Amino acid sequence: MEITVLGKSPAWQDAGGACSGYLVQEGETRLLLDCGNGVFGKLREHVDYIDVDAVVVSHLHADHFFDLVPFASALTYAPRQQPVPVDRWPGTDHPARPELHAPPGARAAFHQVCAGGGMFAEHIEGAFALREYGVDDVLEIGPLTVRFCAVPHFIPTYAVEVTGGTGRFTFGADHAPCEEIVAFAQGTDLLLLEATLPRPERGGFRGHLTPGEAGEYGARAGAGRLVLTHISDELDAGWARDQAALAFPGPVEVAANRAVYEV
Repeated sequence: MEITVLGKSPAWQDAGGACSGYLVQEGETRLLLDCGNGVFGKLREHVDYIDVDAVVVSHLHADHFFDLVPFASALTYAPRQQPVPVDRWPGTDHPARPELHAPPGARAAFHQVCAGGGMFAEHIEGAFALREYGVDDVLEIGPLTVRFCAVPHFIPTYAVEVTGGTGRFTFGADHAPCEEIVAFAQGTDLLLLEATLPRPERGGFRGHLTPGEAGEYGARAGAGRLVLTHISDELDAGWARDQAALAFPGPVEVAANRAVYEV
């Protein structure tokens, strides 16, 4: 199983980067995990978008799903997707319509975003085969098995586990310090944990981790490798890695655009 970083930024994009997005490939199966701002263009650098089998969205914050809008536009309006010949494209009776697995409330949220942007409310829903998943659901996408775990954040959010023929990968999504991720990710081969904050929030509800906290939770989960993500290019990657390595005994990396990990 191969995981390619398409975007690792927090809620604002790095210079030349994108928000949350990861391409997971096992054999001929292609799964897109999150589709935040800027991710669709990055996706096209690696695969043909009509070859994406499924998209899984961890939660309904904009930086994790907003590029579903241009993705849906391509699936709806691209010449190759039309029923009649256009330019060099012969026309098709079977346009690509990837699966889209999103949290409860996604349909209403997508309608609101699309209608507010001057499009049909069903713009995303019409382009994808949309299904709202439950926390206990197990998805089978080709040879990949996908499971979920609710984690504490500002809105309902789900960590995602993807298991393939060669290993297991766990994506923590966005979350506060919590025990849930320790149990869910126990023994995973590769753990992607957010490291948004240079220091803990000063007050109120916590929603994110620091690099040091990510290292602690990765160690407690017994992960084989730890990758820090959802981290701005305005923070020093070396500092973040060193902070996590104080607690995590194995290899620690900071996610970078186009980085590829194999499990």
